[in-house]
Amino acid sequence: MAIKYTFTLTSDDRRRPLPHKIIIGLGINESVRHIAMKFLGWVLFHRDRLSIDTDLENDSIPFVPDLVEIGYDMRPVLWVECGDCSTAKLHKIAVKCPEAQIWILKPSADEAHALLRTMKKEEFRRDRYGIIAFDPAFFEEVCGLVRERNAFHLFRADLEGGTIQFDLNQLWFDTQFETFRY
Repeated sequence: MAIKYTFTLTSDDRRRPLPHKIIIGLGINESVRHIAMKFLGWVLFHRDRLSIDTDLENDSIPFVPDLVEIGYDMRPVLWVECGDCSTAKLHKIAVKCPEAQIWILKPSADEAHALLRTMKKEEFRRDRYGIIAFDPAFFEEVCGLVRERNAFHLFRADLEGGTIQFDLNQLWFDTQFETFRY
C-alpha cells in the first residue's frame, strides 16, 4: 500500500485561498524530505491549475514534474523541481518547455550555490531559471513534523519578498528563504 500524506489547509492570506485539503503520495525513491519540499513549493506557487506529480502525457517531454501548471494550450507554464535534479534534466526541460517558468527548490543555500556554479560551468541559458533556498534548520524542523495527517494554516507567503509564515501541526514558523535567478 502506498503511503499518502494528507494536508488539511486553511489560509489568512487573501492572495492564496487554499483548498480544504491536498494529498501527496510518496513516490518510489522518495522520502519525507521530498514530500515536505513538494508541499512547501505547492504553498509558495499555489494557483488554481497547479498540480503535483502530474504525467504530462506528452511523448516529447519524458519527465514528470514535482509541481506543474498546465496552460489552456496543454503546455506547461510553470515547472517546479524539488530537491535533487540533474542539470541534464533541467537543460532538457528548458528546451522542451520554452514558455514555462522553471523553478528549483533546494533545502539550503549551499546546495543552491552549488547548482548555480554548475549551471554557470555548463553554460546554461540565462534568465530561464529560479532557485529557492530554504534555511536548512527550518527545513529539517518541517521534515520532522510531517506526518501522514497534517494540519496547516497559512498566515502569509511572499515569493518575491522571500518570506513565509504558517502553522504546521500546531508549531509556528516565520522564516525567510533566498531566491536566485539564473
